[in-house]
Amino acid sequence: QVVLVESGGGSVQAGGSLRLSCAAYGYIYSTYSMGWFRQAPGKEREGVAVIDSDGSTSYADSVLGRFTISQDHAKNTLYLQMNSLKSEDTGMYYCAASFFSGCSLYDANYWGQGTQVTVSS
Repeated sequence: QVVLVESGGGSVQAGGSLRLSCAAYGYIYSTYSMGWFRQAPGKEREGVAVIDSDGSTSYADSVLGRFTISQDHAKNTLYLQMNSLKSEDTGMYYCAASFFSGCSLYDANYWGQGTQVTVSS
């Protein structure tokens, strides 16, 4: 069993930065992929960034160049550095872990409870 706990959300003005963390409790196999997702009010949950077991990363077009996903295996922690934040980045941010590569919305095996990010313009 794996439990994911997000932290680091908050309120920030447009143009600001936040760093989200996702601590994993339980054993995260080195073959897992992990990702960050977000959900704005009234909208569907969407993928933000993914990191695969080989360290390769992918991003949604809307955050490319502004967000960076990273992982510290020694600390069992996933990060999302968010720079140049925009009001449209507002939402609940979730981390997830998947047995499969790509950590998609539909096959993630474990989810955190989320951390709120609010960006004011």
